[in-house]
Amino acid sequence: MTYLLAGDIGGTKTILRLVKVDLEGGKAHRPQLRTAHEQTYSSQAYPDLVPMVKEFLQAAEQADGTVAHPQRACFAIAGPVVDNCSSLTNLAWSLGGDRLEEELNLDRVELINDFTAVGYGVFGLESADVYTLQPGDPEPDAPVAIIGAGTGLGQGFAIKEGNYRRVFPSEGGHADFAPRSELEFQLLRYLLDKYQISRVSVERVVSGQGIVAIYQFLRDREFAHESPDIAEAITTWERQTGLSTKTVDPAAVIAKAAAEERDRICQKAMEIFVSAYGAEAGNLGLKLLPYGGLYVAGGIAGKNLALMESGPFMEAFSHKGRVSPLLDKVPVYVVLNPQVGLIGAALRAATT
Repeated sequence: MTYLLAGDIGGTKTILRLVKVDLEGGKAHRPQLRTAHEQTYSSQAYPDLVPMVKEFLQAAEQADGTVAHPQRACFAIAGPVVDNCSSLTNLAWSLGGDRLEEELNLDRVELINDFTAVGYGVFGLESADVYTLQPGDPEPDAPVAIIGAGTGLGQGFAIKEGNYRRVFPSEGGHADFAPRSELEFQLLRYLLDKYQISRVSVERVVSGQGIVAIYQFLRDREFAHESPDIAEAITTWERQTGLSTKTVDPAAVIAKAAAEERDRICQKAMEIFVSAYGAEAGNLGLKLLPYGGLYVAGGIAGKNLALMESGPFMEAFSHKGRVSPLLDKVPVYVVLNPQVGLIGAALRAATT
């Protein structure tokens, strides 16, 4: 029995998981992993990853009563990874695989981008971890696409190499936003003027920040009367712009009010958001023809499943003119498991 270490490292919190895996029979396409110990830490409370991991392994030993030192590790990083090194975007840590191997006495440490980890993680999900929006006509050897709106808009894909899957990240979220209606053209102009920019990326619309921007657009265009409680929440957030700590999550406020059908601006904002999300997922589908499946990850989709399945997402996904039938074959899934990135890091550690 081999022990591996997986981690999901963010600017606010880090989740570490010690897993057991049987590698005696060679590297399986999908190794069976069993969690031995897991713990969540405040990232800001530690000067570096090394003391956190050492504390975690001591806690795991005390909990299990046996020494379970991992051989390899894979850490998903909320930031860019170059040459197995990363300086986190929202955390004063500078990590390198070679240094971590030496200081933690590990045979191998791999650092991967957090959305790349999501890409690997979709291959470790159970049926209960996904919700099917379109069954499609799956082809096991075909490419797999991953898209996920959260703080930003992640996109990637995976292809089969022998018995394994290789995941590739992309910067597709920074492609141009393409309006499809008069209202979306007005939104584009609003964003250009508001931010004093010369182009608008799709991420500015299809993300948590995009939900807020769409709401502000509708509010400023007086689409409907603004509810006092929503107005207070959004105004509070706007006043906190530039502060490191904010007391309001405006996208969550807007989504909740829309789900409860108690605010017309919020409902329209989420309708525009979900439609734009589906259109971009369809664009990714056309570029890759991912008949192995298109997975919609990120926190927003799973938390707003009723909106995702209500119609606008798949309508926009499939509305591609004469090539629309190509997308009817693509299986489309919403990822429900919020630890998909941690699962991906563990799977990557087991297959490298």
